[in-house]
Amino acid sequence: MAEQAIVAPSRVPLDPGFAAALAQRFGAECSFAEAICRQHGQSETHFPPTLPDAVVFARSTADVVDLVPLCVAHRVPVVPYGAGTSIEGNALPVRGGVSVDLSKMDRILAINAADFDCAVEAGVRREELNAYLRDTGLFFPIDPGANATIGGMAATRASGTNAVRYGTMREAVLALTVVTANGEVIRTARRARKSAAGYDLTRLFVGAEGTLGVITEVTLRLHPIPETISAAVCGFASLQGAVDTVVQAIQSGVPLARIEILDDQQIAAVNAWSKLDLLEVTTLFFEFHGSPAGVEEQIATVAALAAANGGGDFAFSNRPEERARLWKARHEAYYAALNQRPGAIGWSTDVCVPISRLPACILETKRDLESCSVPATILGHVGDGNFHVIFALDPAAPDEFAEVSAINARLIERALAMDGTCTGEHGIGIGKQPWLEAELGDAVDVMRLVKRALDPHDLMNPGKIFTL
Repeated sequence: MAEQAIVAPSRVPLDPGFAAALAQRFGAECSFAEAICRQHGQSETHFPPTLPDAVVFARSTADVVDLVPLCVAHRVPVVPYGAGTSIEGNALPVRGGVSVDLSKMDRILAINAADFDCAVEAGVRREELNAYLRDTGLFFPIDPGANATIGGMAATRASGTNAVRYGTMREAVLALTVVTANGEVIRTARRARKSAAGYDLTRLFVGAEGTLGVITEVTLRLHPIPETISAAVCGFASLQGAVDTVVQAIQSGVPLARIEILDDQQIAAVNAWSKLDLLEVTTLFFEFHGSPAGVEEQIATVAALAAANGGGDFAFSNRPEERARLWKARHEAYYAALNQRPGAIGWSTDVCVPISRLPACILETKRDLESCSVPATILGHVGDGNFHVIFALDPAAPDEFAEVSAINARLIERALAMDGTCTGEHGIGIGKQPWLEAELGDAVDVMRLVKRALDPHDLMNPGKIFTL
């Protein structure tokens, strides 16, 4: 199966009466300017721009409550927008309508340090939250790399480099405040750490990509800042040795906080972009959290496994500035990969497989890339079986898009054959819809039933995840 283009229905110009009502209610927080609309119609990756008809900057849940019924009454789509860092076109307004920008809803509402949780508005960014939390001795561990908004991370069920130890947004979100398609405000749960009260609405909206309602507030689980944090880098003679080290470390019960793989091509790109001097071989980046004795034991165990699998020097550091430099380079790996080819646009894949199948999946993918004419790198959060291929495409070369589409199709088919998934963390958006059907079959029809029940006019971020 090749990736299919998602064709949007014909767009109807905004009704002048609706546009006037929108401008009257939101004033300067409403814009029809092409430059603002274009900003909200761009994607981080290879999807073409699709502009909204208007942008509304919400400053409160009350703003969203006023906006949604107005849009529904005029049958105008509502597309939530956070920081615009999503990968699968999740926030693209493919049917026009109003892009509701939540980035100005950036208040931290409550820190409950004794309960290890906090409440924030949807537009709070993860880096700003952790800066605010620093003096409390707590931190929010979900780290997708980009400085995304918390609402956007919840909507796409994001994860990232810390997922192997701390889980994903699925585990991090305790409760949500959501504005539904009929303009009602619901809170999906209380702050209790567990509950058996009815349907788990929190998990329903986490990962729904705004297709069931607009998330305006999020209650998050926090964690104590570890007593000791140590980072390490180890290069390997072979990709097989690096992946085997990851699997053996997990199977040995080592509580790794982060374990990232970068192949030789990605390391070369990172060296050039971040001015590092790493040996250009497949490399693992590690981070260990715990007590001083616990971290020392973790490092010794993993270093021994690495050495047995052809690993080189196991270089580690407890110095915050060195750790920050290492993880900054990892977080900018996407841009480093694109920088290999000036003017390129990116296509990032996102499969995840059971950890025991990871070596085979990565090695078969690497072999598939040997004949690829498009520059490509491999990196990923291999501690939980999730990895990416980043292709640097020439935007003026349609044959390259066809070639990458075929490779991506083979990669996803490989992952599904291993009982994996087409998306570990990026979501479905517009790019993975055919694969959702292949992965879950009739279960997608149950999702459609939920969508029709909560959004009967198909106006909440329409055209995402699946079509009705």
